[in-house]
Amino acid sequence: MIRLFVGLLVLAGPAAAVDCAQIRFDGKPFTLCEVDPAADLLDLFLKDESGALHGHFNRLDAATEGDLVFAMNAGMYHGDRRPVGHFIANGTEEMRVISSDGPGNFGLLPNGILCLSEGRARVIETLRFLDEQPACSGATQSGPMLVIDGALHPRFLEKSDSLYIRNGVGTSAAGDRAVFAISDVPVNFHTFARLFRDALALPQALYFDGNVSRLHAPQLGRSDFGPLMGPIIAVTDPSGTD
Repeated sequence: MIRLFVGLLVLAGPAAAVDCAQIRFDGKPFTLCEVDPAADLLDLFLKDESGALHGHFNRLDAATEGDLVFAMNAGMYHGDRRPVGHFIANGTEEMRVISSDGPGNFGLLPNGILCLSEGRARVIETLRFLDEQPACSGATQSGPMLVIDGALHPRFLEKSDSLYIRNGVGTSAAGDRAVFAISDVPVNFHTFARLFRDALALPQALYFDGNVSRLHAPQLGRSDFGPLMGPIIAVTDPSGTD
């Protein structure tokens, strides 16, 4: 169930593997998909069994035999689609944790890691992740963090004119709630981060991308297409019921 605060309409969809809704925040449209990590089959994907990149939602849907009920690009990648930062899929580490700063949004510290474990999905700031060393069945590193312990990233400017279609994920402290969001119009980091903190009341949130932001939400009749993607996060429903 998508729970929205600060005067926004509370939307509750039918029982489903994923609950997606279109909402407005600060007068701007966003699409949200809420996942229950304890009940939904949430995984990270990069390559198929032959080692070929999935790259597109339709290829991943075919690889999962049409069981795809939600998907989103999930972290930055190099030109050959290799993840820039830490990445684990199917329990196999594709890339180590990167803790140093650097150019671009990924290096705008603090950045963070989405860690999937049994029944939980948690966004964890990278240095904290290295201290905790959590066991993750799936993980993707991206940056910057949008919300850290309930506070916005310190580098975000309210009046910034850097506007992009942006996507990311926010999680509850316990890791029992994960909300994936994409802006439907270009927004700045400050607005996008406040969506997670103020509208969704999520204490941790992580940015995925702004040059490549795409969503597969058949519940809404939406499946974005474009150039090949790298890491993808998705929910599958082998029962064939949404």
